[in-house]
Amino acid sequence: MQATLETIEILNDLVQINNDRIDGYEKALGELKEEDTDLRALFSSMISESHEIRLALGTEVNALGGDMETSTTTSGKIYRAWMDVKALFTGHDRHTVLANCERGEDAAQKAYNTALEDEELPAYLREMVSEQQQTLRRSHDQIKALRDATE
Repeated sequence: MQATLETIEILNDLVQINNDRIDGYEKALGELKEEDTDLRALFSSMISESHEIRLALGTEVNALGGDMETSTTTSGKIYRAWMDVKALFTGHDRHTVLANCERGEDAAQKAYNTALEDEELPAYLREMVSEQQQTLRRSHDQIKALRDATE
């Protein structure tokens, strides 16, 4: 039973990170200039990506007898608040928005690494979490490349 509770907690942590990611990209959409249509499409697709990941994680949480987390992480709230303050001083420029998004992607990678290090995570879930991490890694790398191109 303890292993099941720990597994639910691990999966819910990943749900929260994806909730943060959704909130972060929604916030980032609001920071973009009109001419940033490429980033609008990219951020919207990343929001959809996290909705799909969150649904898969929530399905597993429910199958284990738990309830899917609906909130964001404390660090996510801090991250978004920091992004709000930073935007006030930078004029919402493309580089800053992308740099903040990359920080969020770094946090997601860290959360997934932590989840995968947990020995209680069953093999079938480890495989799903690993695939999700790879999907998010590709998004991270895309954001980083765009950020580097703005320097």
